[in-house]
Amino acid sequence: MTVIIPYREWGQGTPLLFLHGGWGYAMYPFDIQIAALRDRYRILIPDRAGYGKAARVTSFPRGFHENAAREMLEFLDSLNIERCVLWGHSDGAVTAIRMGLSQPERFSAIVGEAIHYDRSKPSSRAFFETAATNPRGFGSGVAKAMASEHGEDYWEFLMRVHGKAWLDILDNCSDPEQDLYSGRIGELPVPTLLIHGSRDPRTEAGELDRLQEALPALRVHLISGATHSPHSEPEYASEATRVVEAFLKECLTRLQLPSDEARLSQ
Repeated sequence: MTVIIPYREWGQGTPLLFLHGGWGYAMYPFDIQIAALRDRYRILIPDRAGYGKAARVTSFPRGFHENAAREMLEFLDSLNIERCVLWGHSDGAVTAIRMGLSQPERFSAIVGEAIHYDRSKPSSRAFFETAATNPRGFGSGVAKAMASEHGEDYWEFLMRVHGKAWLDILDNCSDPEQDLYSGRIGELPVPTLLIHGSRDPRTEAGELDRLQEALPALRVHLISGATHSPHSEPEYASEATRVVEAFLKECLTRLQLPSDEARLSQ
């Protein structure tokens, strides 16, 4: 049975797949990037299973990042997209890296924003426990945004199962490398940029150092003062967009793909 994955679409040019984080799209919208990139990129923003207009879930089984990667590869197949660039945020960044490890030939570049690397994240336990047991504890603004996107009758359940999925990750660090990529991230051949807020509360002490040690080719741009979503934080969105634009232009020009920038360079 073919599963229909709902998605948003803007623009034209090289396909750019944006992968939302664990609370869905509306909490951290991509509006500024759409305005900046739509003349040169075909921007696709799907709702992963459980989110937005996609089919609701009863749980996120163990390995939900791997499941999301498979789902998004199937999404690209459904649109006959053989090659694209990825921009993943938070859980979406983990998904993007998993996609790149699985089928690297399909991706010209990967942007990982607010990425998670460690499986063990003790400083985030209270955050995920709140999500799993008391979603309204995050305040009325979060409740309003989540209800608007996911439905008043469902958003709390979605946050609970997402929080429980992360608690399962924290409590079952059986991977020998203790990371979210089965110790394989160093095998990633796709040019990859990390944009990350210097004040991201979901980042453990030394986590970015461990990530860079595992993937020396990773390019890192740390945005001073930003937190967990530089692309949607008003003070930092322009910097995030500018840095990503320059990175994608460099990657696509090098590969001589049919983006506006690549054509101009020929």
